[in-house]
Amino acid sequence: MGLAKWIGGYLGWVAFGPIGALLGFWLGAAVDGYIDSSRRISSGNGGSGSRTYSRTTSSGSGYGPGGSYRRTYTQQEQRNSFMVSLLVLSAAIIKADGKNLQAEKDYVRDFVRRNFGDSAVQEAMQILEQLMRQDINIYTVGAQIAGNMNYSQRLQLFHYLVQLALADGDFSRNEKAVLETVGSTIGLSGADINSVISMFYRDTNSAYAVLEISPDATDEEVRTAYRKMAMKNHPDKVATLGPDVQKAAAEKFRQIQDAYESIKRERGMN
Repeated sequence: MGLAKWIGGYLGWVAFGPIGALLGFWLGAAVDGYIDSSRRISSGNGGSGSRTYSRTTSSGSGYGPGGSYRRTYTQQEQRNSFMVSLLVLSAAIIKADGKNLQAEKDYVRDFVRRNFGDSAVQEAMQILEQLMRQDINIYTVGAQIAGNMNYSQRLQLFHYLVQLALADGDFSRNEKAVLETVGSTIGLSGADINSVISMFYRDTNSAYAVLEISPDATDEEVRTAYRKMAMKNHPDKVATLGPDVQKAAAEKFRQIQDAYESIKRERGMN
């Protein structure tokens, strides 16, 4: 992946907010590396490489002074932003139970490899280790994510974080509490937070919680809830994040279908 390739996601999204502050060291290294690379290219081609970067930066910015308005992010920036958010919040979740277990780090490593390739793994894990040595204010981080990432992407990010909490085979109270706080701070509804957690934190009413309804809902309310959830969580909603993230979203979609089928069997619905 290379540090220079993270610049678009950083500058367009996190450079001046709390996530940018957390990743300042890595941002600085990325910028320094890119400048060095640009200088080498410039010296070899009469400066055209430097001019090309200048044009790309100005056309991709879209922010007034102080970041006064939001813009439309490119697909690559959305993927980079998703990755940055994932690493920051992963560090918070891994630290939640105080165990810092290797199984959870391995889960992050495997996710990065599947979604961003082998070349991104070493760098991502170094950033994760750095983040785990810092205090992460999930309220300020969550607010930045809520202000810059669309709802479907945030919902998929939260689904990943719940899976991460289960990577060590244990879903502790502290992890559940942190997850609920994270979900709230990134702007998810209480019903959606409970729905995703219920896909993994099973009890007798978990299938109903997945569909965001109570066990006393009518059959028609069950059908309506399923249609609503299927539309909200369709994998196409996160297509801009790449095929592997979309595949993970398809797994979430399948869990919704499974919950619906479980209720139908329980009630004898057609």
